[in-house]
Amino acid sequence: MTAYAVSNEIYGKNIKSIRNRLGLTQAELARLANVSVKTIERWESSTKAITGPIVTLARVFNEYPQIVENMIIPGNPYPLRLWYMRENEICTIIDVDERLRKVRVHNYTNDYISRAFGKNDRPTFEEYEAFLESRCFPRERDKMKLILADLDLPFYDPFLIIEKTEGRMAEDDYWIRIEKGY
Repeated sequence: MTAYAVSNEIYGKNIKSIRNRLGLTQAELARLANVSVKTIERWESSTKAITGPIVTLARVFNEYPQIVENMIIPGNPYPLRLWYMRENEICTIIDVDERLRKVRVHNYTNDYISRAFGKNDRPTFEEYEAFLESRCFPRERDKMKLILADLDLPFYDPFLIIEKTEGRMAEDDYWIRIEKGY
């Protein structure tokens, strides 16, 4: 049996100290830890030992405070945001201004294979367009007009196809959520 160098308990004053050191409100820590604000309030006011996953999470936050900053989802000055997902995990956020042909990405995984553009942190607009097309059926697909008719689309447009299909492919667990109007 493998043993780990992690305590089995933590105290409210320690949780509060870590939260303050990270510069987080109770509501922000609650969102980050996937618990309610009431839970954070209860933990921080408790004088009894607290057990459970928060013990390990607090240790990680204490040892690697930069992880919190790496997980922040920034505002988007562009009119379009695509969330490239693997199942329910955010892999890459792609902010796009199609009129100005600008693209900005934020990666939330260190696994290059799971990132929308792999190692490329500064894709061009052309690379963005190629990425969209990679999440669709090929332009040369047999009976493409029938597929487009099933999708109620008049012509082949990768963005429109992704709006209809979420960019889901049969052979993987990746998909794309589109948000417009920032």
